[in-house]
Formats: sequence, structure tokens, C-alpha cells
Amino acid sequence: MELTNEQLVKMYTTMVKIRTFENRVAELFADGKIPGFVHLYVGEEAVATGVCENLTNNDYITSTHRGHGHLLAKGGDINKMMAELFGKKTGYCKGKGGSMHIADLDLGIMGANGIVGGGPPLASGAALASQYMGNDNVAVCFFGDGASNQGTTHEAMNLAACWKLPVVFVNENNMYGISSCTLNSMCVPNVADRAAGYDIPGVVVDGNDVIAVCEAASEAVKRARQGKGPSLIECKTYRHRGHFEGDPCSYRDDDEVAEWKEKDPIPRLEKKLLEMGLLTENKIEEIQTELQKELAAAEKFADESPLPDVSELLEDVYT
Repeated sequence: MELTNEQLVKMYTTMVKIRTFENRVAELFADGKIPGFVHLYVGEEAVATGVCENLTNNDYITSTHRGHGHLLAKGGDINKMMAELFGKKTGYCKGKGGSMHIADLDLGIMGANGIVGGGPPLASGAALASQYMGNDNVAVCFFGDGASNQGTTHEAMNLAACWKLPVVFVNENNMYGISSCTLNSMCVPNVADRAAGYDIPGVVVDGNDVIAVCEAASEAVKRARQGKGPSLIECKTYRHRGHFEGDPCSYRDDDEVAEWKEKDPIPRLEKKLLEMGLLTENKIEEIQTELQKELAAAEKFADESPLPDVSELLEDVYT
């Protein structure tokens, strides 16, 4: 696929936006301003950015417990996201969902999901609805390497393949399911190898190369829109931080972490765009300044928003 200069700069800006948001969330969580758990996406920005570049507001995504990056790449409102993290009434879920349950149906964001392996059945269901309605909307399912071993994932892939549903399964393989290395939990080297069992395309891409991710997703989305069925894309990537904020990461070797940080997706694209003349040092500073202003406004919005009233405790709660 031929990416325009505007698309390349846009993808760079999106990745920086995700990184800026996540770094600030880490600080706010450490300061005790964000209750509950947060699982950060730092290091994996190229996956959400490259995939969502191929989607419209009519397409669907399902997310994971590490979902902030997916939501921002799909166009999520940063004010509502921050307010939700703060547990405030103005948040996406009126402060009742927190980091792991943010949804925006107007943007096709079916929700982050705290259940490992919870997203694939939802994505296949959304794809089935699109097929039934006769439109060309596509559902993208982001899921981790841990979720790839869940029965729900295999059931969803099997039905999607049998019914040729317009769904793209995007595996974010960051090598660890909490503290368990994939080398100890899988008997094949790649999650994508399992695509053969469903007779669907399965490809492995460098998940820290946003252009490679975008190109792989373009082919899979095109195939889905044409009614040719699902695909499985495995993006090899790495989370810079722990499974959750507060995780000491004693299960990872320092050399391994350093090696992956050398492959950080943002400096890689930044270097390329500088060489192409699409970015300058001044432009980079301008992008970062604007994002910091946007983030500061979101934090102020969240900080000044009210908490839900006790009388609203059971509203919007379903069983």
C-alpha cells in the first residue's frame, strides 16, 4: 500500500499522543489520583496506530485490559477517558468502569475488557451483525498472547472462519501473559501459526514497525470488506512497563528490556520521517507541546468533574 506523507505524520502524532497519555497516567497513578488498576500500553503504540489507520468510525474494535492506546487510535475522547480513570461522573462510563471498561459505541469502540479472551467472541458477533446487515463494516479484535490460549479465542476464530465473517484478529504478542513467558505457554513459535487450523491467513509482523503493521492490516481489512473472511495478524512487540502499575517485573531480564527499548517504535518512525524531510526538530517540539496542552486540559477537566452520587450506584448496572 502507498502511504501518503500526511498519513505518516498522522501515525507518528498518534503514537506520541498515546505515549504522552500513558506516561502521565503512570505519574497520576503513583500520586494516588487514579483508583483501581491501570495497565499501560507504553512500547506497543505501533500496533493500535497501524491497525486503526485502516478503519472508519463505522468499523468496530474490541480491546483488552491494556486498552488506552486502542481507544486513542480509534479516536476516543481524551477528556472522557481521563475522567473515567479518575472515577468521575463525566467519564465514558460515568466513573463506574475505570481503565478496563471504557467504550464508545458512536466510534465503534465496543469496550476495553478486563476478561482475558473476552474480546474475540464480541468481535465475531459484531462481524456477524455486519454480515447480516449487508454493510461492509469490519470488526477488529485486539488480544494478547495470553488470550491466544483461551477457549473463547479459538471458538470465535473457528466460527468466524466457518461463516467467513469480516473480522481481523490482531494478536499483540508482548511475550508475557502477566509474568509467564510465551515460550513456556505455547508449543508453536508463533500465535499466527494457529491460523492454519482454521484455514485463514496468518501473518507475523514486526509490531514495533508501524508501517509494517499498517500494511498487514490493510490487506486483512480489504479481505474482510470483500467478504473473504477473517485473518490473523500477530504483532511481535514488547511492553516497557510491568503488567500493571506496581508490578516489579522481577521475571524479566534487564538486558532483554534494554534490547527491546532499542526497538522503540516512536524513535524508529521519527528517524525515518526526519530523513524524509517530513518532520523537523521544530515540528516535533510543536507536536509535543500541543499534546501536552491537550493532556493538561483533560486532566483539569477530570480533576474538576464531580464524583457519581451514591444514589446512582445501581444505575447502568446489568447482570
